[in-house]
Amino acid sequence: MKILIFIIGLTVTFFLAFLVSSNRKEIKYKPILTLLVIQLILSYFLLNTSIGFILVKGIADAFGVLLKYSESGINFVFGGLANKGEAPFFLSALLPIIFIAVLIGILQHFRILPFIIKGIGFLLSKVNGLGKLESYNAVAAAIVGQGEVFITVKDQLGQLSRKRLYTLCASSMSTVSMSIVGSYMKMVEPKYVVTALVLNLFSGFIIVHIVNPYTVSKEEDILELQEYKKQTFFEMLGEYIILGFTVAITVAAMLIGFVALIAAINGLFNSIFGITFQSILGYIFSPLAFIMGIPASEIVQAGNIMATKLVTNEFVAMLDLKNVAGDLSPRTVGILSIFLVSFANFSSIGIIAGATKSIDPKQANVVSQFGLKLLYGATLVSLLSGTIVGVML
Repeated sequence: MKILIFIIGLTVTFFLAFLVSSNRKEIKYKPILTLLVIQLILSYFLLNTSIGFILVKGIADAFGVLLKYSESGINFVFGGLANKGEAPFFLSALLPIIFIAVLIGILQHFRILPFIIKGIGFLLSKVNGLGKLESYNAVAAAIVGQGEVFITVKDQLGQLSRKRLYTLCASSMSTVSMSIVGSYMKMVEPKYVVTALVLNLFSGFIIVHIVNPYTVSKEEDILELQEYKKQTFFEMLGEYIILGFTVAITVAAMLIGFVALIAAINGLFNSIFGITFQSILGYIFSPLAFIMGIPASEIVQAGNIMATKLVTNEFVAMLDLKNVAGDLSPRTVGILSIFLVSFANFSSIGIIAGATKSIDPKQANVVSQFGLKLLYGATLVSLLSGTIVGVML
């Protein structure tokens, strides 16, 4: 039965991608098949083998240690609140972003991170059928963030065609920033966070091959990285501390706004129609939940959470999942966890457009024009990753 649903899920996902394909004649099927096989192998390895368990546990434990270190700074400033438990989510899940951002800054400063990103990107370019720039961007976006990644390729950004620009933006929306991975692990099981990070990378390449097919010539296949500005070690520390705090406060503000707005809309719909807005969305998204392998008895509740991620953000949806996880089967929780680990939501369109506007206003206008198609493709990435995991659980 799982195999049948998996086949249906793949068929529907690919069909939805074909519907918006810019040129079906240019689609390359060999890299799609290769990437799909790699995904199946990796998902089985990470979720169903003892070595995979050890690897995932090691990564989760490493983040656990980092989060524990971050608590020393948090307790020093907010010790009273932390001890009384009056602000647990902000203190335990969001403020650790600051410390993770500092570590990323240190790795950037000593040129360790760029070396790792370029190396992984080079290897990916050998199997994904895309250019070096696209491969680098996909890995970099998963580490430095969906907005910051464009700064590292600013010299090439203005010269990119519409199709290559779409691929870069799609990668940024389909993945998540390493600085907030620790926050995710506070809300969903770490093994699903790690698995989603890996699968979304390959799912992004597959969906791009269908939705936005093109060929990069040898002359175009270059990677020109922006030179990092020279600054002292302590200047860098100060910059990344402020950056991490800005991210944490931004996420907190968005949570306050979105949670309050959803509550208000739910109340309005319930008073007028006798059903909440989220419940309506749950019915709309329930077929997508089913094709990922979620049991029929739980697809409406799952669809509710999936829709919440799309219209708000992944943090709000993860909090909703955490609140109802006890009422859902482990299989449903696992598939939903994979689906939620990405930046595929409406607010990301503005973030990416804003990031490109600060570098090249002309290209920012192009990004705004394909914003909805960008969100559509990124949602299909999450759907494909969820479908892959559905056959493994």
